[in-house]
Amino acid sequence: MRYRAAAPQALRIVPLDALTLIYHRASGITHIVDSPAPEILDALDEPLTLDALLARLAARFELVDAAPELLALRLGELVDAGLVERL
Repeated sequence: MRYRAAAPQALRIVPLDALTLIYHRASGITHIVDSPAPEILDALDEPLTLDALLARLAARFELVDAAPELLALRLGELVDAGLVERL
């Protein structure tokens, strides 16, 4: 299974101190998120598998012991919010 972020034109992303506001135009909902949600969305600039996304995040942020099960949970939350699609 692969994942991709919603189209850039579908989201308005505004960093606000430690939090990030993400307005999802399709639903009209503004999500208030913190790390790692913005980093996940940024890394999903193309469709990726869970393992490929984990590797990309690990390389970008020098993660030593990245946990795929935790990333899967975060992706599930982003999918439920409509910010990420399962392909």
